Amino acid sequence: MGTREILTGILSLTALAIALVALQLGRALRASPWLRDPPAEQAGEIAAGMERLAVIVPAYNEAENVVGCLSSILDSTSAPLQVWLVDDESTDATWDLAQALAAKRQDPRLHLLKGDPRPKDRTWVGKNWACTQAVARIEADYLLFLDCDVRLGSGAIEAALGHLLESGSGLVSVGPQLLCGCLAEWLVQPIMMTILAVGYNFAAVNDPKSSKAFAFGPFMLFRRSAYEQVGGHAGVADVVIEDVALGQRIKAQGLGLRICLGGLRVRSRMYANGAALWEGWTKNWFLGLERNWVLAVLAMGTVLGICSLPWLGVILAVVTGSLGVLLASLTGILAQLTIRLLLQHWAHLPLHYWWLTAVGGWATAAIILASAIRTTTGRNWTWRGRSLAVH
Repeated sequence: MGTREILTGILSLTALAIALVALQLGRALRASPWLRDPPAEQAGEIAAGMERLAVIVPAYNEAENVVGCLSSILDSTSAPLQVWLVDDESTDATWDLAQALAAKRQDPRLHLLKGDPRPKDRTWVGKNWACTQAVARIEADYLLFLDCDVRLGSGAIEAALGHLLESGSGLVSVGPQLLCGCLAEWLVQPIMMTILAVGYNFAAVNDPKSSKAFAFGPFMLFRRSAYEQVGGHAGVADVVIEDVALGQRIKAQGLGLRICLGGLRVRSRMYANGAALWEGWTKNWFLGLERNWVLAVLAMGTVLGICSLPWLGVILAVVTGSLGVLLASLTGILAQLTIRLLLQHWAHLPLHYWWLTAVGGWATAAIILASAIRTTTGRNWTWRGRSLAVH
């Protein structure tokens, strides 16, 4: 068997693998539960629940997001809920901007809390300390934790509360529609979205008979009783991916876990630039692989093969003059385009820069490698400059 035949075989198998990913992605997105309007007969129960609901927004150096986030929450509903902004010792203008917004809007639902320094007697990472402080001050039966980069549409909170009440769950977590702005986001985020949708069986997560558990950190709505029963954020103080840990605890204790996708009602631009994207994804990728280097290497190879190999095949087809290599490569690229078309249809993600999928594959592989190194060594393992290493 000659070189051309070997290359054709490899690229044909790659194209088949990409097609299978596209098929699985389509199935996953079609079968995913979506945030929906509650039935009319539930209106009274939801209205009563909204009066006993508190939204908690932890913020650390969120000057770019704090006004937009708080405004979207207040504008999304007229219900008399509580909205709490917890400033986690920000060093930028987050606190000043929040105060200015409160003075401008004069909305009694909005409360601002200047967080205390983190205790020295134990390790606190991420937003866990800020969330814990807020809960200690709030009287509410339902606790909604939102990341500052989330933007809510009209009725989003009522819809999530409807899911919580209808399902009897202890936690409803909503996956936001991801927004992209800079080139780095367009390169990496569609790949991450595909990995998440294909890698996690949302139906299994929502099945109480399955042990599979997952949660979307940007939007987590708890019954307070369930939240306290699993120890809340204080119980996962030193856990970087606290959202998944809380979801696992909720499900393990039989308190009911439900996840759904937010669509246009819950949106998020996770990272405003390439540096933030790099820091954000490298902080948790290796943890998602349970610190397993073998899985990290396999993940890197898989991403590179699926994202980059078909485009390399086009170059090899020109070099070898092989029509078979070219057709196999183009088939793989067409399958990649199918994946992006599915994301466009279901997740409203435009096709921008889809033809740079190969570059996105290399960037994603680099993120996985950097995450493994940073998590293992503790060097440069940070979020917004704060070290995540447990000493």
